[in-house]
Amino acid sequence: MTSRVRGALSAALIALACLLVPFGAVAAWAAYGLADTGRYVTTMAPLAADPAVRDSVADAVEGEVGEPVRPLVRSLIRTPAFGTAWDEGNRAVHQAVLRAVRDGGHHEVTVDIAPIAARVEHRVALPRTEIAVLPASQLDRLRRGYDVLEVAGFWLPVSAAVLAAAGIAVAACRRRALTATALGTALGGALLGLAVAVGRRLTLTDLPDPVHRPAVGAVYDALTATLRTVSWLLVAVGLAVALTCWLTDRYGRPRARRGPAGPVPDPAQQPTRAQA
Repeated sequence: MTSRVRGALSAALIALACLLVPFGAVAAWAAYGLADTGRYVTTMAPLAADPAVRDSVADAVEGEVGEPVRPLVRSLIRTPAFGTAWDEGNRAVHQAVLRAVRDGGHHEVTVDIAPIAARVEHRVALPRTEIAVLPASQLDRLRRGYDVLEVAGFWLPVSAAVLAAAGIAVAACRRRALTATALGTALGGALLGLAVAVGRRLTLTDLPDPVHRPAVGAVYDALTATLRTVSWLLVAVGLAVALTCWLTDRYGRPRARRGPAGPVPDPAQQPTRAQA
């Protein structure tokens, strides 16, 4: 294999690996972060102290329950026990959605808030109150996306790492290939951070009710905090590796020894002992 062919093959493998980096990060975040109930509840827990989130939750619940239950809901939102109710509610909703996605079925996903209120405050006795969480029309699409994420969340990052290693191994100049891989990884991290920012703007713009934008923005920021951290890590690690390769290439090579300062006399012009 000639050097030109090796360089072209290495460039193709490294470019494909760097292209998979942001997609692999998103797939892994969705498969191992959003799909885990414990991590999801832990991520959403700080939002219980956000006033905009509290008001939005109260409006959403009051729109689903009957008139006699609404004063109890509003009073619970204002108490310190709302943090516990928030965690229990997120846990129940997440488990209900996962159960519907994994087990199949085409029925609407609902959650009963009466047991949640009873666990938070034993004096509150609510009738069975079902709240719609996910309509049946979106279950098929969500189920297909979940199946794809289960596969892509593992294989996309692994494929990116294997392709990058193969591209560096095939290259004629591995130091240059490693530098290109590091810069491509940093570019992928920057694109990931840009995609998160653009997604936030589009999500808030498409809301039909502008009143709930602060609450939705807080939820979006909490869910995508891991993605933002990963994007900054990819940029920092990629630039650090590229800078290290450049410094070692520039200052790590041994300098060539200097020759004598004066001109070297031609041996042919020097008189031999016999001539002398």
